[in-house]
Amino acid sequence: MNAEVIHRRGAENAEGSQRNAERFGEFSATLCVLCTSAVKAVPDRLRSLMLVALFAAAPLASRADDLLQVYRQARAADPVLAAADAARQAVREGVNLARAPLLPQATASLAFDQSQVDGGTPAQNRSRGVTAGISQVVVDLGQLARLKASTAQADAQDGVYRAAEQALVVRVAKAYFDVLTAEDALANVQANEDAFRQQVEQADQRHRNGLSAQVDVEQARAYHASARSSTIAARKALADAREALAEITGAAPGPLLRLRDELPMDAPAPADAQAWVTAALQRNPLLQAQRATITAAEQNIAAARAGHLPTLSAGLNLGRAAAWPVAAGNDGRNVATFGLVLNVPLFTGGATESQRRQAQYQRDGAREELEQRRRRIVRDVLEQYRSVEAGIGQTEATRAGADAARKALASTRVGQGLGTQSMTDLLLAIQTLGSAQSAYSLARHQFVLSRLLLQQAAGAVDEADLATVNALLQ
Repeated sequence: MNAEVIHRRGAENAEGSQRNAERFGEFSATLCVLCTSAVKAVPDRLRSLMLVALFAAAPLASRADDLLQVYRQARAADPVLAAADAARQAVREGVNLARAPLLPQATASLAFDQSQVDGGTPAQNRSRGVTAGISQVVVDLGQLARLKASTAQADAQDGVYRAAEQALVVRVAKAYFDVLTAEDALANVQANEDAFRQQVEQADQRHRNGLSAQVDVEQARAYHASARSSTIAARKALADAREALAEITGAAPGPLLRLRDELPMDAPAPADAQAWVTAALQRNPLLQAQRATITAAEQNIAAARAGHLPTLSAGLNLGRAAAWPVAAGNDGRNVATFGLVLNVPLFTGGATESQRRQAQYQRDGAREELEQRRRRIVRDVLEQYRSVEAGIGQTEATRAGADAARKALASTRVGQGLGTQSMTDLLLAIQTLGSAQSAYSLARHQFVLSRLLLQQAAGAVDEADLATVNALLQ
């Protein structure tokens, strides 16, 4: 078995295992159907017991998960998205809290008093009263401004939540393809290890027959030991990648579908980087959230300024009081009171002006954050746009490199048999093929991710984009 075949088998190992699992699952399902038909001929008393035993013994079909299935698991279990939703709901409740002082306020109270007077003739006086009141703000510009600020803050948090949703799409895709990349890397280093082990055996045999020097054996052993170390590291990297995916979905991932061999190498549409930047500045949810934050800051300034303005409220109170012993004019009659209250602030120790200046500083800070975020989004869009363009060439180049390395390995092996190539040339050719195949796998996965990252920077990535990527899996 030559090294080229070993590499090919190593790269196809995971895919073959998946196909075998699917075929075995189909066989098990067919067997269950046939056996179920046979059980129908058994008397009813034993039929139920036989069916239970049959389906308990039959293995479940092992099917690979696709990207959409993993995303839906993450959508239901990701704590980051759940925390963003909880924060959104908490801020949304702030709107209700800000609206509450502008709505009617109703109160009720019950009082009971008893007093004793010591003198020539000790006496006790008792009284009780029931009071109900309702009040309504008529004019309070400060409360109105605070309500508008709370509404703007809720809109900002909605934008943050939409950004968290889009980030989840990309996080799931990245974790998914990180697993696939780690699987390919492990397959390649395992193929290297097997190929180098074969070279150790062949070099040792040639040395025993007097056809090569001991240095060839030691050199092959050195490459084999290095490959073993790489295999151990690749296994750890794969385990870490699978744990990273489980961290998002809340469950250990099963076998995953892989990218098909031929991918559409399409340029971004529209093929104009500035058009992507313009779209991102209009619909990126983080930019929208920051603009809403500035609106909230402006309303907080208005609320602080309103601290100098008078407020007007109306109130209606109904009460009934009684006392013992009954005094003249206090026989428990109902009392109704209606009034208007005008509150004019005069001096608050400088708190009103301090609140106004504080709100202005917060508004200025929010504007600077908006500008910083705008510049970062422009940079991200241009970076991902260039990544997609470069990914097309990188994918084609690495594929050509893997094909060339495969042919070079075959030629080197033939040359070694003819004596024109050394053991060092063969070992380097094996190592080069493994590196080229890993580079091709990484370029393919990164190209797909770059397209999603471009959509995220533009504020337009969603489950439909994942479905497009999912159609490339097999």
